[in-house]
Amino acid sequence: MLEEEYQQRRTLPPHLRKAPPAEAPFAYRLRDAVPADLPAVREIYNYYVANSTVTFDEDAMTLREWKAKFAYLHKLGMPFLVAEAPSGQLLGYALVSPWKQKRAYRFTVENSIYLGPAASGKGLGRALLAELIDRSKAAGLKEIIAVVADQGAEASIALHEKFGFVEIGRMGRVGFKFDRWLGTVLLQKTLK
Repeated sequence: MLEEEYQQRRTLPPHLRKAPPAEAPFAYRLRDAVPADLPAVREIYNYYVANSTVTFDEDAMTLREWKAKFAYLHKLGMPFLVAEAPSGQLLGYALVSPWKQKRAYRFTVENSIYLGPAASGKGLGRALLAELIDRSKAAGLKEIIAVVADQGAEASIALHEKFGFVEIGRMGRVGFKFDRWLGTVLLQKTLK
């Protein structure tokens, strides 16, 4: 008997093999961020500061900075959401902030969505963006701008395009991080 025939006969036919245990479904709930979420939000964001070019920040944000940002966005009535696992672990967050400080820009915001590394690739970014758009409309906002790095953020660009964001421009070589020049892609969506 040939070795390969022997190996084939050693394995059980497919209908007699046990199925691998089913993986638990990826579960989460979306809710408004609260001050107690800020340490986890900071950790998620600072992971990207230290390990990627999706943010041009080079210095980790402090808890004090996050508290100030939260208070400012709350005062303006801007949506700030978190995704929470059944265990209570924060999986990601999404927010909008004013695009520019001049009053004429008051109906235009820039969005930010960040996921914990273990939560990416599971549809959570899509859920957060959908909810962020709905809540931005409810808040009376009219335009959302996404400013995305032109390298290493292809999934973010694709996600925004699926939600109707349209590329409105590119800026090359406007950021310098990890010893290389980076640009940005600007996308915009009109809320109706």
